[in-house]
Formats: sequence, structure tokens, C-alpha cells
Amino acid sequence: MPEVVSTAKAPQAIGPYSQAIKHGGLVFVSGQIPLKPDGSLESGGITAETKQVLENLKNILAAAGSSFEQVLKTTVFLKDMGDFEAMNKVYAEYFAEHKPARATIQVAKLPKDVSVEIEVVAAC
Repeated sequence: MPEVVSTAKAPQAIGPYSQAIKHGGLVFVSGQIPLKPDGSLESGGITAETKQVLENLKNILAAAGSSFEQVLKTTVFLKDMGDFEAMNKVYAEYFAEHKPARATIQVAKLPKDVSVEIEVVAAC
């Protein structure tokens, strides 16, 4: 049976979804935006926003018994592809040795009008 993953070290879901679901040796982490665990929004620009998103993902993965080293696939959603280089620099700090498959997509709008959202699938 699928298992819901939840941690207070990441923001609670702002809609009808879970932070993550574990099933069949995998964890599917919902897209994370730059919300802090207390629900406030990180608004320090794309670098600070990307760091907050990746910290949220790290904490959810840990709650699921996984880590960045076990990530198989990421999807990055950017409001402006002009932010790609700055986002990618922060992303590379978290995925220095292990480099999962990735897609990066520019979208018209993201929840709470943030600049970046990232989702991951990992082994656990």
C-alpha cells in the first residue's frame, strides 16, 4: 500500500496532496516551492528561492528514508528561463556528485507567483 510521507521540517501541503508518497521502493515528492516550514514565503530572489526549495526536498526525502544521492529524476519548473543559470548553480551544490535525470520547463505561472518549483522521484 502507498505510504504518506510528512515532516514538520518542510512546509505542509497547501492543497489536497501529500508532501510525498512512498510505494514500491520509490518516493514521489510533490513539487516544492520556496515556502519555509512555518509557511512563510522565501522572497530573496531565485538563488534564495532555489535553496529553500532544495532544503524542503532534502527534509522530505530524509523523512522518507531517502536522500539526494538516491534521486532518480527531477523536474524543475521556472517562471523565467532567464533564471536558469542562477537556479542551476544552486542545484549543482545539492547534486554535486550524483546527477539524476532532469527536465527544466518554463511555465506561465507557479503557485503563490514564485519563481521556481522542483519535484523529485527517488529510491528509498
